[in-house]
Amino acid sequence: MNKFYFSILILMSFGVSLFSQIETATITPTKTKRKFKDGSLYGMWGYTRATYSKSTIHFIDNSNTFYPGTGKYHDYDFTIYDAKAHDKPDFDGIKDVINITIPQFVVRLGYYFNNKKDFGVEINYDHTKYVVDDYQKVRIKGTFNGNYVDQDTILDPQNLLHFEHTDGANFWMFNFIKRWKLYEPSKNFNVGFVVKPGAGIVYPRTDVTILGTRLNNNWHIAGWIVGVESGFRVEFLKHGVFEFVGKGVYADYMKCLVLGKGNGRANHHFFAAQLTMTLGYYF
Repeated sequence: MNKFYFSILILMSFGVSLFSQIETATITPTKTKRKFKDGSLYGMWGYTRATYSKSTIHFIDNSNTFYPGTGKYHDYDFTIYDAKAHDKPDFDGIKDVINITIPQFVVRLGYYFNNKKDFGVEINYDHTKYVVDDYQKVRIKGTFNGNYVDQDTILDPQNLLHFEHTDGANFWMFNFIKRWKLYEPSKNFNVGFVVKPGAGIVYPRTDVTILGTRLNNNWHIAGWIVGVESGFRVEFLKHGVFEFVGKGVYADYMKCLVLGKGNGRANHHFFAAQLTMTLGYYF
């Protein structure tokens, strides 16, 4: 986990260094030498809440793996239909600086191409969490150890299934940014409206329990995501920036790691809606 978040910091540091070089680069006209200062770099940190559509999830592992915890060999190929899921904000971890990354946090690193700050690009990372509701009734079809099942079933997390991406669902997106100023009473304060369409990858860590055996997998590129974010941006005191935005995405997890010694996998897709607040700094 520490290596994963360390890689985020390295990425942000690289972006700061790169764009700082762009901002301080010099150009030499025929007679004069001046600094090229168009554009601005910013970074933001914040927290989010998410809601998810129902999802049909397919699980498969035909490796007939032996699990010492249950003393049995397992193979399975089954689907649960229209499963409900929820997020896991864990906002009580915010007060503990050591655990500041436990809640559903977000990171933004962006660059405006001009001093008007009306068009740019952004690396957009959301550490959202996705948890299938335990004890809900779902339709389940497929085979368990060669036995066919087709019936409504209660999702017992201990003996049948528990499924979540809580470290997390991890949306990585590259967005384009368009901003319109709505209100600007002074040079050091303005309110604007932003729209950010984009696409990227999902990089979850999937925690799954199947037939009484649990595995918390490694982070893994599992699929792709596309969506748009829009809302209000407030700029203040020359370097400060605050955003309150809504976001809608479609995420397709084509290959989540589950049980089965590398052979087990799950796939599902869903729509998600988020509300996010971030606070940041223009460099």
